[in-house]
Amino acid sequence: MLVHIPHVLTAAQVAHCRDVFAQATWEDGRATAGHQSARVKQNLQLPEDSPQARELGDLVLQCLEHSPLFISAVLPQRVFPPLFNRYEQGMTFGSHVDNAIRPLTGTPLRLRTDVSATLFLSDPDSYDGGELVVEDTYGSHSVKLPAGDLIVYPASSLHHVTPVTRGARLASFFWVQSMVRDVSQRALLFDLDMAIRQLNQEVPTSPSLVMLTGVYHNLLRQWADP
Repeated sequence: MLVHIPHVLTAAQVAHCRDVFAQATWEDGRATAGHQSARVKQNLQLPEDSPQARELGDLVLQCLEHSPLFISAVLPQRVFPPLFNRYEQGMTFGSHVDNAIRPLTGTPLRLRTDVSATLFLSDPDSYDGGELVVEDTYGSHSVKLPAGDLIVYPASSLHHVTPVTRGARLASFFWVQSMVRDVSQRALLFDLDMAIRQLNQEVPTSPSLVMLTGVYHNLLRQWADP
């Protein structure tokens, strides 16, 4: 299930991110890659423990808390602190699957990566290439979104970033452990929630709203691991 979540960051917040990036020191992106991914990863990354990464990561997390669509699509239990990468001309990230478990740096906690997320921070017309391509049972999906928009998709998906041929692609990426680990169950809950919201706009006094809302929460009660 791929879900496009628009306007997670405002234009002013995106501009702030770019200002911070311009003053930051970047490192080889393979610093956070697993063994298999490191073989096909060619990009730059803000050091995970840098003040810039922590500042911008906190900003992204605050914005996610105010995104009903993100919460509905992902049902987050725990979010990995957002990381930030940069693809310059010739850089790419070959086909890979994200690590299933990631340790939370500085804590004894580990996070199960149910959902992967990419937050685009470059205007799409400022660079060529750099599409995120996600493969699922319905084929390959090429994603290149406006700055400030987010795409979420199952972390179990095979995916890659095509080579950048002009400009620079800036993005934040992170993973989410969902309260509902099964992707098909999350998809059903998301579709049901979207239908309830639509019905609430069209016929807000319908008794069916109470029944459907009850079905949603009873399914969530059955499937969730809070």
